[in-house]
Amino acid sequence: MDPDQVAKAFVEHYYSTFDANRAGLANLYQDGSMLTFEGQKTQGSQNIVAKLIALPFQQCKHHITTVDCQPSGPAGGMLVFVSGNLQLSGEHHALKFSQVFLFSLFLRCAWIDLWSEQILFTI
Repeated sequence: MDPDQVAKAFVEHYYSTFDANRAGLANLYQDGSMLTFEGQKTQGSQNIVAKLIALPFQQCKHHITTVDCQPSGPAGGMLVFVSGNLQLSGEHHALKFSQVFLFSLFLRCAWIDLWSEQILFTI
């Protein structure tokens, strides 16, 4: 399993789901997951999705420019850095964004983000 392919597949799935149906991200989170956004911590799958749905824009499109990943830790972890542009509906200029995911192997063929959002992604 190539880490770059895993990272790119996760990023594509995450942001295409975010753009089309933020509620669809619920299955990527667990009850113990935490999202920290602009200094505010939100815990649990339902609460995180509610926070994402409540963001002050309804429609958006992520344009990914960078997906960098590297091994992290002895247990097969992976650090993924994502950057790009976020185009909001009705806005002429895109916003820059970046996000970091730190995954570690969890059980078999599953990755959990332990740092920024603790997202579970099964491959």
